[in-house]
Amino acid sequence: MDIHAFTISTDRSLLDVELIQNFLVNGSYWAKNRTLEQTRKAIENSLCFGVYAAGLQVGFGRVVSDYATFAYIGDVFVLDQYRKRGVGKILMQAMIDHPDLQGLRRWVLATRDAHGLYEQYGFSGLAHPERWMERPAPDAY
Repeated sequence: MDIHAFTISTDRSLLDVELIQNFLVNGSYWAKNRTLEQTRKAIENSLCFGVYAAGLQVGFGRVVSDYATFAYIGDVFVLDQYRKRGVGKILMQAMIDHPDLQGLRRWVLATRDAHGLYEQYGFSGLAHPERWMERPAPDAY
């Protein structure tokens, strides 16, 4: 499938919430214990990006932001059968280029295994890790 066969939309009404929930619980390392209610609330309170091929959702990502200074990218995935086709790259580009997310002071994300992808979009290790703190849940990845 040609990369041009994929479309990206921020229209929440197009999202297949059951597909997203299924992937997060069964296909991710970061959200195995997430409830459907938590997934719905996360979608409701984020700028969401669905990736579609022939009308079917094949990928997802969301940005949590104040739209002025800060953005956090989370829950990024592409279904297995659509990987290695550049879908993750068009998804990342769409998030970075979104008009409501321009001029931010800082973007952050967490990943265990996709450093190479994110580095292509300017992400790197923390420049000043001594300035950052976190308060993770006991089961946080």
